[in-house]
Amino acid sequence: MTQKIYEGRVVTKSVPKKDALSLAMGKPMYTDDKDFKDLVHVKMLYSPHAHAIIEEIDTSEAEKLLGVVGVLSYKNSSQVLHTSAGQGFPEPSPYDTRLFNKKVRYVGDRVAAVAAESVKIAESALKLIKVKYTVLGAIFDHDSALGNEIIIHDEEDSKYIIPVFFDPKKNHASHVDAEIGDLEKGFAEADYIVEKTVRNHYGQHTPLEPHISIAYIDNYDRLVVRTATQVPFHCRRILAQILEIPLAQIRVIKPRIGGGFGTKQEIITEPIAASFAWKLKRPVKYEFTRKEEFISARTRHPMTTLFKAGVKKDGTITAMDMKVTSNTGAYGSHALTVLSNTGSKTLPLYHCENIRFVGDTVYTNLPVGGAYRGYGGTQASLAMEIVMDDLAREIGMDPAKFRLMNHIKAGESSPIFKALGEGTEGVEQTVDSVGLTECINQGADAINWWNREEIKKKNSTDKVKRGFGLVCIMQGSSIPDIDMAAGYCKMNEDGTFNLLVGATDIGTGSDTILAQIFAEGLGIDASDVIVLSSDTDTTPFDKGAYASSTTYLTGQACVNLALKVKEQLYDYTAKVLNVPKDELTLEGKAVVHKKSGKQMTFADIGTKSYYSENQTQIGAVASELSKKSPPPFTAHYAEVDIDIETGRVTVLNYVAAVDCGTPINPKLVVGQVEGALVNGLCYALSEQYIFNDKGKMMNPSFGNYKIMTTIDLPEIETIIVPTFEPSGPWGAKSVAEVNISGPMPVLSNAIFDATGVRITEPPYTPDRVLKAIQDHK
Repeated sequence: MTQKIYEGRVVTKSVPKKDALSLAMGKPMYTDDKDFKDLVHVKMLYSPHAHAIIEEIDTSEAEKLLGVVGVLSYKNSSQVLHTSAGQGFPEPSPYDTRLFNKKVRYVGDRVAAVAAESVKIAESALKLIKVKYTVLGAIFDHDSALGNEIIIHDEEDSKYIIPVFFDPKKNHASHVDAEIGDLEKGFAEADYIVEKTVRNHYGQHTPLEPHISIAYIDNYDRLVVRTATQVPFHCRRILAQILEIPLAQIRVIKPRIGGGFGTKQEIITEPIAASFAWKLKRPVKYEFTRKEEFISARTRHPMTTLFKAGVKKDGTITAMDMKVTSNTGAYGSHALTVLSNTGSKTLPLYHCENIRFVGDTVYTNLPVGGAYRGYGGTQASLAMEIVMDDLAREIGMDPAKFRLMNHIKAGESSPIFKALGEGTEGVEQTVDSVGLTECINQGADAINWWNREEIKKKNSTDKVKRGFGLVCIMQGSSIPDIDMAAGYCKMNEDGTFNLLVGATDIGTGSDTILAQIFAEGLGIDASDVIVLSSDTDTTPFDKGAYASSTTYLTGQACVNLALKVKEQLYDYTAKVLNVPKDELTLEGKAVVHKKSGKQMTFADIGTKSYYSENQTQIGAVASELSKKSPPPFTAHYAEVDIDIETGRVTVLNYVAAVDCGTPINPKLVVGQVEGALVNGLCYALSEQYIFNDKGKMMNPSFGNYKIMTTIDLPEIETIIVPTFEPSGPWGAKSVAEVNISGPMPVLSNAIFDATGVRITEPPYTPDRVLKAIQDHK
């Protein structure tokens, strides 16, 4: 089937990123780059215990210390129950959190905060706070949390504000299940059945810029929060809730962000800084250290996934059964929605008439899970793609041909789309753009997949074994019928446009992408579009940077804007030139009446509409609420060497072939793909939380928590496979998340191909790989 491809004038072109030069020159653009007079600094006292009751807390000595201006604890702070998850309202995460609590639930939970004239004074004051704890039993294994006699959330008022399952007295934060067809019949029809239990680990986003917020009171006695957030509008709403002040009293500004990846979808530092600022009437800064970022920010949810599937000898998948236990840590941020995504962002990928999904999220006394790029799809893809590889091997079929045979095709659907939404019921949808066949074939050619046995034979030795791996991954684009995005634009007298969007550029280049999308609709250049984003006072609403939504959802709002403005330009020109509107066209930054040869340039229209003729402001407001979530698709290939004497995994070549619909800006697409790959490779190979037997993280630093640098990277080749998504802006869909989910399973498959050893618990560190090889022998 030939796919429609869109070739644009502005979109599909690698125009320069709006902020590239300013960032390269080190201009002050981040939260901490603005100076404030009389700035107050905040430091936090954290729990040394994984589970305890605060019997007594005495902050009097700290308060007496010269330079201390305030101390907060559960005794004098807001006790409004809320979720820190920055999601749409009503939030699909449990209200189980207070700013400070009499009970602490993990090592790193908040106990008290000190505001002082300097960081040094605040740190000194922390040492003067006296706390008496009653230490409780703790749960560190999520597989034993459900129904455990230790109850982590025994308070009576924790709740969801949507009608979903919640049983905190059994440490049960969420439950999701769905069944399609007849599972028992499906397994009975199978010639082979493969079952694997797979466990993924804790991981941290490690943004270069840690969480930071600066709160102050403006000249109109309003609270202004300048913060590194992915969700300024959700942040404003949750701050109003916690502080119990009118939403109109709060303004949230998002400057440039030094990385988010999901962790800044959480409202963590903002309420503390805002509470002090509202009380002291002084500017207040609360900034995480790297250690705090590891322990007290958010993490990827560790999960145990049991995946069982059946296959006929001809390659037909007869049944798929996935059971997931997810560890949300001490609080239930994103507990339900990440769990739901483990099914909804994986199971539709392959044809199967008999599917069951059962998922449970549990509380433990460990760091808190949250939003992280991949958002459940990463964890589940590890299990599913290992099993798919093993099914292909059981029937003697090439893993690439097996996937070519079974993957979902354009025009098809899956009942899983309807059964599993983002925590609630999903939507029925067909998949209208699928370039996965091309991704598999082009990726295979790029890495010499069809000749891999010859390459393995030539390059393997007694000590080092060569192997190849393949996986296919899908994700989504926005949350249908839930999240909305909007934009506003106005024409200037020189024919340029201001584009104001609530969308949050977190380094992804969305300001540039949205300018291109808007410009395409008017036949202007991206440089003719001046973008202002992410200020709750001056920009329209946008749900924020998450769920792979900005290009697809906010982009379509920008298409809608351009169409509205186009009509206004036609109306204005028709009046001024006295010609029929339906005979006008846009051409070269002008409105042209071809019959008469008359035209008005955009600069003419801008100047006259301001000053001299039929004066009016040309501009528009438009929004978009998506009705579907079209998946991007990708095929990943890896070529590796395994040293069987040391267990060292060396990734030699990595190929990612990606279908993101129309690539709005190809260079930025490649940046997103390769950024996700590096993110995923680190997680697969080296990242891990090391806890002691008391639940304390022992390696909260870059010295001991290993992430890749440039010299660690393999050769990476990105192949863009254009398709056309009819529901997306100029045919585009998402790209930012899907590629992070490939490295874990593709490396497991490559290690197996090289050694015959199946590793189902990353990271694939040398010691772990070596032990697996020795155990296998």
